[in-house]
Amino acid sequence: MNFSDLALAEPIARAIADKGYDTPSPIQQAAIPPALAGNDVLGLAQTGTGKTAAFALPILNRLAANPKHRLKLSTRVLVLAPTRELAAQIAASFTAYGRYLKLSVACVFGGVPIGRQERALFPGVDVLVATPGRLLDLVMKGACDLGHVEMLVLDECDQMLDLGFVHDLKRITGLLPKQRQSMLFSATLPPAIEELAQRYLKNPVKVAVKPAATTAERVVQSVIHVSQPEKLALLAHLLVDEDVASTIVFTRTKHGADRVVRQLSAHKIAAEAIHGNRSQAQRTRALTAFRSGEIKVLVATDIAARGLDIPAVSHIFNYELPNVPEQYVHRIGRTARAGREGRAIALCAPDERPYLKDIERLIRMPLDQQPLPANFRDLVGLTAKLIKSSPSAAEPPREERNFNRGPSGRGRDPRAVVHADGRGPRREGGGGRDGGREAARDGARREGGFGRPEGARPQGPRPQGARPQGRPGGGFGGQRGSGQRRSPAGR
Repeated sequence: MNFSDLALAEPIARAIADKGYDTPSPIQQAAIPPALAGNDVLGLAQTGTGKTAAFALPILNRLAANPKHRLKLSTRVLVLAPTRELAAQIAASFTAYGRYLKLSVACVFGGVPIGRQERALFPGVDVLVATPGRLLDLVMKGACDLGHVEMLVLDECDQMLDLGFVHDLKRITGLLPKQRQSMLFSATLPPAIEELAQRYLKNPVKVAVKPAATTAERVVQSVIHVSQPEKLALLAHLLVDEDVASTIVFTRTKHGADRVVRQLSAHKIAAEAIHGNRSQAQRTRALTAFRSGEIKVLVATDIAARGLDIPAVSHIFNYELPNVPEQYVHRIGRTARAGREGRAIALCAPDERPYLKDIERLIRMPLDQQPLPANFRDLVGLTAKLIKSSPSAAEPPREERNFNRGPSGRGRDPRAVVHADGRGPRREGGGGRDGGREAARDGARREGGFGRPEGARPQGPRPQGARPQGRPGGGFGGQRGSGQRRSPAGR
């Protein structure tokens, strides 16, 4: 099948030709015909298989065949995505495929000023791509009306559920018209996704092009067993190999990603971090530098495991193995894209071996074991000296400090998520209103604190004349959680 066989509108076919596309990918061949016919679609395919075009092309074709005047604050198409980067990428694809159509595309997500997004939505748009949290913020402010949506797309739906967006999805779909075309795309099909499909889709056409746990065929996968303290020395040695043209290094936690970046800088290896605690400007700047080749190392949490289209990634390093084996599949899917080959190397500490067994059981194959370098002891000693001589590399991450205040200066910020022990998968959100909403769904709280563990009460009798410092986390200045409230005379 060629794209010419799909009978798309001439402006769309011309835009596809400009992109150099000729033959649809398997998910596009399976999903585009039923979507063009107006059916609801349940699509199962991994990232990097062309899912965006699978729903964008039939949507644009319907808009081209049935043009309408834009209504103020409204949109005809709503696409929901779990992360800012994926939302921006989807919006860019709609703009590219619809470049010869007179259509308006808007993208809204957290971490940036909401006023600019309100102004963009005021005259109405044809296509709106959004993260759920920021979309609800706009709806609550009366800046967006979802009552005229004709087509709904839920992309990377399993990741949206992992991030805790299920309640937001229920609220958003409750604001949409009952009569609409809906498409749901996911890399996996757990029971929760099947339940969503039954709730939001009407007699959907189910298309699946690969088993959920299939890894990229062109990825050469291997594992190196090394102790946790010695991983940095091994990683630095591997990164200087001339075959490593561009690489993504995955960690489990946000402060772990920052620590790896700092310690690589001691080795004169330029790297940038991308995770939910970084601002949108920082994340965009890091991705731009990585795509342009200005830096060749991007250190990321699982926020970068899906949706990012960076075709030239040559290597994936799992600096810390995920304890959810499906995330391994998504991580290594960032390489070997667009017909290229790639390598995925896992650094496995002794306490991570159960994770390795789960991964090998999921992908139904053992990873090739790779030996440590012959001069590894010397590399470890050199790394220790470099880090010791570099104050910035040894500086503790801000998340581990125990004097952080909330945005109002009164107590802890419930949106700030810190996991100093490094256990468990870490759901990523980001800064700003939307990002705070995403991160808060972890249900975690900052460790350490303001003089005593959260929820603890001082023990023993209160000193005579002493008064409590106010409500927990309350601010009268000075060191929180310790000492007495000052008398008026002492102020």
